[in-house]
Amino acid sequence: MIRLSEGGIYLAQDGTIVPEAEAGKLQQITGKKADREAGRQRTIAYGIMKSHNTSGSMEHLQIRFDAMASHDITYVGIIQTARASGMDRFPIPYVLTCCHNSLCAVGGTINEDDHLFGLTAAQKYGGIFVPPHVAVIHQYMRENFAGCGRMILGSDSHTRYGALGTMGIGEGGGELTKQILGQTYDIARPEVIAIYLKGAPKPFVGPQDVALAIIRAVYSCGYVKNKVMEFVGPGVSSMSQDYRNGVDVMTTETTCLSSIWRTDEETRKFLTEHKRPEAYQELNPGENAYYDGCVEVDLSTIRPMIALPFHPSNAYEIDELYENLGDILRETEKKAEQVAEGRAPFTLLDKVTEDGKLMVQQGIIAGCAGGNYTNVVRASQILRGKSAGCGAFSLSVYPSSLPVYTDLDRKGYLADLMDAGAIIKTAFCGPCFGAGDTPANNTLSIRHTTRNFPNREGSKPGNHQMAAVALMDARSIAATAANGGLLTSAETIDSWEEVPEYHYDDRAYLARVYQGFGRADEHAELRFGPNIKDWPKMEPLTDNILLRVTSKILDEVTTTDELIPSGETSSYRSNPLGLAEFTLSRRDPAYVGRAKAVQQMEQERLAHNVPAEIRAVFNLIHTIPGQEQISAEEVEIGSTIYANRPGDGSAREQAASCQRVLGALANITQDYATKRYRSNCINWGILPFHLKGESTAFEVDDYIYIPGIRKALTDNRLDDIIGYVLKNGSVQEIHLYIQTLTENERKIIQAGCLINFNRARRPERA
Repeated sequence: MIRLSEGGIYLAQDGTIVPEAEAGKLQQITGKKADREAGRQRTIAYGIMKSHNTSGSMEHLQIRFDAMASHDITYVGIIQTARASGMDRFPIPYVLTCCHNSLCAVGGTINEDDHLFGLTAAQKYGGIFVPPHVAVIHQYMRENFAGCGRMILGSDSHTRYGALGTMGIGEGGGELTKQILGQTYDIARPEVIAIYLKGAPKPFVGPQDVALAIIRAVYSCGYVKNKVMEFVGPGVSSMSQDYRNGVDVMTTETTCLSSIWRTDEETRKFLTEHKRPEAYQELNPGENAYYDGCVEVDLSTIRPMIALPFHPSNAYEIDELYENLGDILRETEKKAEQVAEGRAPFTLLDKVTEDGKLMVQQGIIAGCAGGNYTNVVRASQILRGKSAGCGAFSLSVYPSSLPVYTDLDRKGYLADLMDAGAIIKTAFCGPCFGAGDTPANNTLSIRHTTRNFPNREGSKPGNHQMAAVALMDARSIAATAANGGLLTSAETIDSWEEVPEYHYDDRAYLARVYQGFGRADEHAELRFGPNIKDWPKMEPLTDNILLRVTSKILDEVTTTDELIPSGETSSYRSNPLGLAEFTLSRRDPAYVGRAKAVQQMEQERLAHNVPAEIRAVFNLIHTIPGQEQISAEEVEIGSTIYANRPGDGSAREQAASCQRVLGALANITQDYATKRYRSNCINWGILPFHLKGESTAFEVDDYIYIPGIRKALTDNRLDDIIGYVLKNGSVQEIHLYIQTLTENERKIIQAGCLINFNRARRPERA
């Protein structure tokens, strides 16, 4: 049972939930009157945000973090941006992990070149460098940096350490650059939603099952979007810390801003085992804490789950799936047709056996969600003495760090998995984003990883290749493996052993991780590979702009993976121009050519050679009242995309920077799927427009003229921005708006990007 409150709630000290509409009952229970604002200040999240806020106002936060983390898809670009902005050292611990481009299998030397760049940057600027195959980013941060009352910023969307009392936030690289330069993370105080847990999960229910059940309940209605999820209630203590971590990391898929959990002796035990007992403090909400909503979860009612393609919220109980197998698979095939757009078939009904079982072709247990100690132990216990079979089904297991790997090895769990036919691999995030274990064409993979977005598993419909992923818990994946690939719920397992206590041994870290924080060596030289390029020059925003629509995407949601594909393209993340060639390649392959054509027009304008096509457009602009004297030489030309709701998923700033590198000046949307994508647009000088009304006024290749935009930013008059669609010899007025921007955000857009903004501020910062 999962129930969402219709309004705010108070949480009494005894755990009673009192709806705000019945606030009078609170005094009967506690003897104190309801006080919403005082109650807001009694949440765990409020206290942590207050201790990290530097603005003096809890309505408009300016946060400084305790530590940061990036992986090898993102850290080169962040460091290059910070270098261009005048960085001389890392002022807080900054962990650079090599868990995404670990395989060094695509593009010759370029991935390992990035790793050497990361190591030498850690030496020069005082960072912490985790080499390939040693740990995935979030497991390393759990083991070494998460602690009660802290805040960590990461350039990965799954930066979530709430179960360890740390508010983790995943953002694009621009926000990390700001922290490096002594600036702040600026945001209006987010609302806080109570996730009230009661009961205890059954032995056959794992953390992924709990997470998928919550995601299914809250995602589509946006219940926790850009808010903080605060896990409270007696059910928290029914879970081991490893289990809590597994639920917590999946909160990203709800589109929440961050998460935080109450802590207890289980949290203390985890931190003590990881040699950091001082990082523990008890965190609990105060008396009569007020929450802006409540998700009440009875853990005892959760059953083994499966999230079918193409989103973690497309979730069903496995038994529910089997009760309606044909209908549900038919609907999923229809979604696959929309994803493939006729370029590649994907079928599921042909994978149903004569006795009504769904046959899957691959199982993966990996990364920050699946590769934890407890998950792997449970999978090993289920598969001991059994066989995954010698057919099409295969199983791969990736422990999340070398300490986890070595403890599993010393206890014999890896041997039991290998005896069953599983392949044991090193710490790696690749299966989660399409850089490892890409399935065969027209096959279904079940994975205990974080996402199952379209084509994120590595298939390419444009090349007539298409596979898909369903998310499941490691327990049910192991039960499926024991059944030769026939989809099987862990509820069929009739006996459950105890999970032995985990023993953390950090000798591998002591041997291989470079610990440079506080020891910056300004004389150390950065190691550049031939693929590592500086950011190209970007012009500041002009008073008036002319946009050409280069893509129009009418999907309900456009993921970051569709804006800039993951997988093998990640090898080019250190080369802005090289990576930009892949922009929208899996969603709108003609986009890059169109954007380059617009960019060429702007280059000709800057060279005082305005193209004839643009002069014709200005004949229309001159018919607009007040624009009769506007010259083409004084209007910046750039591209724009329209998407209904772009940016769900990854925090990768390249989803925005690639558009900017190709000359984009704006996004036009109905809404932004996540704050982090909107922030990425802002930090790269892309105007984050919203459209009032429908997008029927313009199509691809139409021009949109927006006068006075720079002044609108200066005056902070952004609630009604008039634009003019120029097409077929006519002018049609449209209305745009931009949601609240901080003063610095407005200046960043005017400067053309964060790099330009910081270059102009160098004397001030010095």
